[in-house]
Parts: sequence; C-alpha cells; structure tokens
Amino acid sequence: MTLDNLKSQLPDYAKDLRLNLESVLSEGGAPGLLQKQIALVALASAIASRNAPLTETIAQFASQHADEKELNGARTAAALMGMTNVYYRFLHLVENDEYATLRAGLRMNAMANPGCDKIDFDLAAVAVSAINGCGSCVASHERTLRKHGVSAQAVQSAARIASVIHAVAVALEGAAAQAEADRVRAA
Repeated sequence: MTLDNLKSQLPDYAKDLRLNLESVLSEGGAPGLLQKQIALVALASAIASRNAPLTETIAQFASQHADEKELNGARTAAALMGMTNVYYRFLHLVENDEYATLRAGLRMNAMANPGCDKIDFDLAAVAVSAINGCGSCVASHERTLRKHGVSAQAVQSAARIASVIHAVAVALEGAAAQAEADRVRAA
C-alpha cells in the first residue's frame, strides 16, 4: 500500500492526520533531520504503534531512503525499547527505590552495534520511548542525542513523527473497528 492509499483510509474526522503525516515524512516538516533519519524514526514508530498495514506502508516508504541494515537498526530500536520501556517504566512507577539497586539482567547487546548510525538509533529510540510512555528512556536517549550535538529541533522532530505515526495507527484501528461494527449491524 502506498502512503497516498493509506492516507485515503483515514476517516474524515482525522483529516488533520493526513496533512501531518505528509508533513512529518519530509525534511521540510521535520527540521533538523535528514530524510533517512525521518524514515528510520517513522519505521520504528510504526512498529511501536502495532498497526500492520501502517507498518508495512511505512516500511515501503523507509526502504526508499535507507538500506536493509539501517532498516534493521530501526527495527532493533523498536524491539529493544519494547522491552526496556516496560522495565524502566516499572522502576519509575513502583515507588520502591530498592528495585533500582537490583541488576536489570536484560540483554541489550544490539545497542552497541544496532545496524544504523548510533544517532539514528537514538532518534528512533526516543520516538518509540515517547510512544510507549517511558519518561526515563525518553530522558536518557534525549540526553545522549544532545550530548552528541543533535539539536533540540531534531529531537522534537523525532517526537512529532512518533506522535503523528501513533495517531494514524489509532485512527486506522478506529476506522477498522467502526467498519466491523457496521458490518455486524448490517448482517
């Protein structure tokens, strides 16, 4: 499915998302990011948003701007953040400092060599962490990015991409649920 086909599936109540999606997937709408970085952040965000048609469409888009190794780096960011965001969000929410003294015991070897540039990985990781609602991971990856000279505007662009991709997934799921409800009522 193309991006245009995907946008046409968004319901009228989500028309702003059509415009925002087009915007954030371009360098002009994502200041501070290169087109490859936009594609990698979008792919990791789509995976984190758990909508198969959206993920397939964004993967096709991303493959036009990054090679397979780099795409796997975005997939690695989504996978590792899927694990670490839950764990570190638990540490934050449990309100018991003892857990922070315990060894996490979670393998994260891929972070050392994720398959894409480390900055691109951290951009994808901050976006996925925002989607997953892990404040400590957002803060950690944002600090790493800023320490490596990435501008606040670029980090904000990654967060904007994540927010739009996630909202598109929500709207598509809502439209699919409504279509199914209409089908059941008509039967």
